[in-house]
Amino acid sequence: MKRLFFILTVLFALPAGAGGYAARADVQAFIAEMQEEYGFDAAHLTALFARARPLPAVLKAIAPPADARIRSWRSYRARFIEPRRIEAGRAFMQRHAAALRKAQTMSGVPAEIIAAIIGIETFYGRHLGRFDVFAALTTLAFDYPPRAELFRRELAALLLLAREEGRPPDGYRGSYAGAIGLAQFLPSSIRAYAVDFDHDGRIDLTHSAADAIGSVANFLKAHGWESDAPIALPVKLGAGAAAPDALLAEGILPQRSAQEFREFGIEIPDDAPDAPAALIDLVTPDAPTEYWLGYRNFYVLTRYNRSSFYALAVHLFAEALRKR
Repeated sequence: MKRLFFILTVLFALPAGAGGYAARADVQAFIAEMQEEYGFDAAHLTALFARARPLPAVLKAIAPPADARIRSWRSYRARFIEPRRIEAGRAFMQRHAAALRKAQTMSGVPAEIIAAIIGIETFYGRHLGRFDVFAALTTLAFDYPPRAELFRRELAALLLLAREEGRPPDGYRGSYAGAIGLAQFLPSSIRAYAVDFDHDGRIDLTHSAADAIGSVANFLKAHGWESDAPIALPVKLGAGAAAPDALLAEGILPQRSAQEFREFGIEIPDDAPDAPAALIDLVTPDAPTEYWLGYRNFYVLTRYNRSSFYALAVHLFAEALRKR
């Protein structure tokens, strides 16, 4: 019911009329900022926003679930760590072996991690997204208050990216949240981390697997990926373990040693890596919670998608690809 109320509240607030978004004062203020800070032509942007219409499907997709407890690690894992996607990953790695080797050498990021991210993000190009990215970001920037600031930054980045690439801003297709290409980079990430890995003179994350591979590697390297370092390790709560709430409240930034976790009653193998880690909980309703230690590289994966579910899925997907 709360989710339905949220969606209806936002939908009734959507702009109407021939002027589209351009008729709104907040959009005109955004246009003025883009003109002053980046030299955009205000008339051109006004015409662009006048053509844009809200996308109710975007607001429906991004709305929080009615019950946060329905989030399930087991369901999430099964969605991605499954035979068809793993087979597709193996084929992708064979097809693009040279680019993956080059990216691993350049960045220290294992080829399996790069392939796993692309597999989880878009199933190797099968699910690139069907939304007009400009319209999606405009909808979120001006009609989704919880994260409006973030999406206005991404909308500005899209306008800058389009100008740099000589493309119309409303010519990009991607996810409901504005992510583009095989690697599902937001516009700001494309501008900051995407690379022309196939050296054809342009960056194309949609049609060039090499560019996507190199860009994923570059993103992780820039965020502190450590070569040949651990990612995550499963652990258990000992019989006399203190409640893990205090450890979980410290967040996912690695800062405690294995010995410190043992003092809290966490059962850790004797050969566990001697590196700072954080305690991660992966919850499934009506099932025991899984506990893992997340090391520095686990934290780096959460810079790509700020979800522990996501980071561990990438790790396990990569392990499955490595075994094959």
